[in-house]
Amino acid sequence: MTAERTVPSPGVPPRDHGFSAVSVMPPRGTATGFRFPAARRPARSASPVPLLVADGVAALLGALALVEAEHHPLHVALLIVATLLLRPRDGRPPVPGLLEELPAVCGRIAVVWLALSALSVVYRPEHALSVRTVLTGLALQAVAGCVLRGAVHGRRRAALLRRPHAALVVGPVAAAQQVAAAVLRHPRCGMRPVGIVAEQPDGTEGLPVLTTGEEVERAVIQNGVRAVLAVHPSARAEQGPLLRALAESGCAVWEVDAVSPSYATKERLAGFTCRRLDLSPARRGGAGKRMLDIFVSGTLLLLVSPLLLACAVALRISDGPGVVFRQERIGRNGKPFTLLKFRTHRPVDAHESATRWSVANENEMRWFCRTLRRTSLDELLQLWNVLRGDMSLVGPRPERPYFVGQFSETYPGYAARHRMRTGITGLAQVHGLRGDTSIEDRCRFDNAYVDDWSLWQDICILLRTAALLVRPTGS
Repeated sequence: MTAERTVPSPGVPPRDHGFSAVSVMPPRGTATGFRFPAARRPARSASPVPLLVADGVAALLGALALVEAEHHPLHVALLIVATLLLRPRDGRPPVPGLLEELPAVCGRIAVVWLALSALSVVYRPEHALSVRTVLTGLALQAVAGCVLRGAVHGRRRAALLRRPHAALVVGPVAAAQQVAAAVLRHPRCGMRPVGIVAEQPDGTEGLPVLTTGEEVERAVIQNGVRAVLAVHPSARAEQGPLLRALAESGCAVWEVDAVSPSYATKERLAGFTCRRLDLSPARRGGAGKRMLDIFVSGTLLLLVSPLLLACAVALRISDGPGVVFRQERIGRNGKPFTLLKFRTHRPVDAHESATRWSVANENEMRWFCRTLRRTSLDELLQLWNVLRGDMSLVGPRPERPYFVGQFSETYPGYAARHRMRTGITGLAQVHGLRGDTSIEDRCRFDNAYVDDWSLWQDICILLRTAALLVRPTGS
């Protein structure tokens, strides 16, 4: 399942992947090839404590109606707990105002009181809430909740007016300048654009245009950029690696539609429709993925240990010493590790092993080595890499440093594959992208896997891989 598995036939030149000889790890290039800026402390989102206190105090004031009517303390506890569980979602740009939140706050409070009234009738009929008690408590809590939340939002809005978040606008220069100018005209947005990120300037007047990774990184650090506005629809597709890099560095990324209000949302920024992009899904469920890796790899190592021993003995007898093949690969966040396999070929030297795309002619291999390759049994030792934490069961396939450097310069999204641990199998592999196949297609599938990661997707890929192994194809 690795890149070097399929070897071209004799006399057939290897596929031209469109790269030239470069250094092992490329320097930062253009904005589209930009990877990760210098490490910074992640931006802190607004603390939920003030709004939590405001909702709790409002619930206590509403509970005065229950105390006055001499209801059971359990009613008071249920009221407070239900109120805090049904708190409105925060985080919309800009900080919401009192009137914007009024329907949501009052609606949730009404639901809480009606549910409490229904529960009291069902479980404690002798202490059922009267209509007067419900209406009084609902009114007290609604008024207090709106006033207190309005005060919290007011303080936050004033702080943003004094110190707005520095922002970069990513997208076509003309549209990006339009969005930046509109945001600057509306200080209540709480953002202050400091630059435009585009492929090349077009002479449009306005904010400076940043065209290289170095310029973007300098702007991020010098201005303390904590927000990114990606102009829809082209910015996300063309600058995906850059947006992911900025999100990893602690920036909040918003997609802004400068053409038409196409999103089913009420979120607005200077009159433009916008939505928050979550570009770091790999962080969610990381513990579950690691537990799956440990459990499956540990179990399989125990089950197949006799098979591993038999393969090692057969290799030693048929092809001499040096049963285990070790090779440096690039893993998560660009860190190198030593990948283990059963040796099925003998490269001329270490340089050929590290820099030649195909290092063996399958027709010249011994029959047992060809069998190991075609059945993927030579990959079983990578279960030890998984158990150690170098790799995962499912993820982008790891590649050698030499080719990582070349592919990262040629294919803008290639470096972004390394946001997640590399894997024994992956989404690209179960779609037939193994061996001498398109690097661009693999890169696209790998990034799609990372962006849409879920534990269930890992399980599905493992099952599909198992089905492919039942009918091996030699890839």
